[in-house]
Amino acid sequence: MAYVDGYVLPVPKANIEKYRALAQRAAAIWREHGALQYRECIADDVKSGEVTSFPQSVQLKDDETVIFAYVVFESRDQRDEVNAKVMSDPRLADMMDAKSMPFDGKRMFWGGFEVLVEA
Repeated sequence: MAYVDGYVLPVPKANIEKYRALAQRAAAIWREHGALQYRECIADDVKSGEVTSFPQSVQLKDDETVIFAYVVFESRDQRDEVNAKVMSDPRLADMMDAKSMPFDGKRMFWGGFEVLVEA
């Protein structure tokens, strides 16, 4: 069954187009190395909650929006193989310079998930 890496991060609204360009480049690299799907989604109907929410999870500021992203793989083993290739790809290293990132990477979080239900 498939395996999914999920990411949530805040992006300044002024940097959406810079982030889109970065995400498009990243998507091409992940797909080239074997990811089945790569999706970057921008908040549209996301409200702050009383206890927790997407905005609260990244300490969202007024001038930011939330990005929810996920990458789909055949399996965890295949994910590990793909991510090892991606992380050693010099094109990704060029994109990951903290000074030029269009978002605050310290407030980004991620994790790997086994698919529980697929329909």
